[in-house]
Amino acid sequence: MKPPNVPRVGVGALIVNSRQEVLLTLRKRAPEAGCWSITGGKVEFMETLEETAVREAKEESGLDVTIERLLCVTDHLVPEEGQHWVAPAYLASVCGGELCNPEPEKAEAVRFFALDDLPPNLTLTARNAIQAFQRGQP
Repeated sequence: MKPPNVPRVGVGALIVNSRQEVLLTLRKRAPEAGCWSITGGKVEFMETLEETAVREAKEESGLDVTIERLLCVTDHLVPEEGQHWVAPAYLASVCGGELCNPEPEKAEAVRFFALDDLPPNLTLTARNAIQAFQRGQP
């Protein structure tokens, strides 16, 4: 039986390191497979948005993060993939862990990029989060 078409909630974290580089993951799965995205995933029952962002960052990058602030909320609509997500994105900083790719079945690569050297194939959520981060910079 096909699940009903309903919006889902997914939370992301734009992780920024001390060199002001942003962490991106190259997605293997929908939505937007083949594009670079921020870490993130669906909210679990009784989990807060910030808890989700921290958990997903660890699961997808091996890094422990601290949430700084909400950056933006994206209406992530990908009709050709049957995807509809409401996607808050938080700014996060690294506070521990070691960068790795703990979920190679989900991500082709996990790495930091300088803001002036971003890949062109960014997901909608990554583009929106990076733009919000850049608008908030002094």
